[in-house]
Amino acid sequence: MKYTRVLLKLSGEALMGKSEYGINPEVLSAYAEEIKNTVESNKIQIGIVIGGGNIFRGLSGVNKGFDRVKGDSMGMLATTINSIAIQSALENIGIKAKVLTSIRMEPIGEYYSKQKAVDAMNDGYIVIIAGGTGNPFFTTDTASALRAIEIEADVLLKGTRVDGVYTADPEKDKNAIKFEKITFDEAYEKKLNVMDMTSFTMCKENKMPIIVFDMNKKGNFNDLISGKEIGTLVHN
Repeated sequence: MKYTRVLLKLSGEALMGKSEYGINPEVLSAYAEEIKNTVESNKIQIGIVIGGGNIFRGLSGVNKGFDRVKGDSMGMLATTINSIAIQSALENIGIKAKVLTSIRMEPIGEYYSKQKAVDAMNDGYIVIIAGGTGNPFFTTDTASALRAIEIEADVLLKGTRVDGVYTADPEKDKNAIKFEKITFDEAYEKKLNVMDMTSFTMCKENKMPIIVFDMNKKGNFNDLISGKEIGTLVHN
């Protein structure tokens, strides 16, 4: 199936590459090139939500003495740093990109609304939605589900370092079996960690399909948008 508008969820940790923290310029550049090639090869509108785990993760901060609400606020700011980095990398190679933030922080980014996001995509911008949902206790998985539904995307694409959903962690279990397609109910019954429960339920209730795929494999994103069956489809 070919798509016209997608929400791409990227992992903050993936931006680290082989570093222990922060943003690896090579990974950032590779992601930007992958997005550019996909945009230029297909008439596609892209919204992006990126995590902040390479800089700060709210939940882990709680274990180090941070209040959960303050920890999550720091995590939201971390996603904004990553969003600006992606925007800069895209603009450096000639792709128009705009950051919208779920918390007011002009002039870093415009305050998010569905209409602003849709208008910007219609004007040819890649829209990067930063700051999570703007509320504590919600992950960037939940933010990506919420934004995908709001902007009426065809699909939520979860770009990870594995090429789909497996019966077990393929990095730890060599006998893990990959699913080509699986329903939300089956994934729940098998206790497969596709996304956190809040985002998973939102997608199921709003009939928003999820595709989990390997964003680090060159050409994968473009192939997926072009209609090739890549990764694992999670559907109603």
